[in-house]
Amino acid sequence: MLNNWGDRPLSDRELDGVFHALADPTRRAIVVRLCEGPAAVSDLAAPFEMSLPAVVQHLQVLEASGLIRSEKIGRVRSCSIDPATVRRAEGWLGQRRTPGERRLDRLEDFLAHDQPAGTEKPGTEKPGKEHPRSKRSTP
Repeated sequence: MLNNWGDRPLSDRELDGVFHALADPTRRAIVVRLCEGPAAVSDLAAPFEMSLPAVVQHLQVLEASGLIRSEKIGRVRSCSIDPATVRRAEGWLGQRRTPGERRLDRLEDFLAHDQPAGTEKPGTEKPGKEHPRSKRSTP
């Protein structure tokens, strides 16, 4: 049984809300900024050429989706990212990776660990050494 709120998968309705929120470039920019740390609403609004109420509407969509949280301390409303929701959405996407991608990842791991001593992948030769196939015969 899952005992951590952040461990449970997102419902279809929650996923819809997250992807709806991330569909807008302004909201994506706000999320990127909040990944750096919490910020006051006025600071989040500063880079955008729109009114403060318009930015607040974007923040409300992000908060309704669960991607951000806000709290009011005195006269300042501060927002922060909710990492649990981001992890849950990322987990949903990760589960949908194609089987082909997974096979290629396993092949890449296998090849990376199965290189015989003294051999390099093409294009990774040490400086000063030419690849045997790169020598040209001169007429």
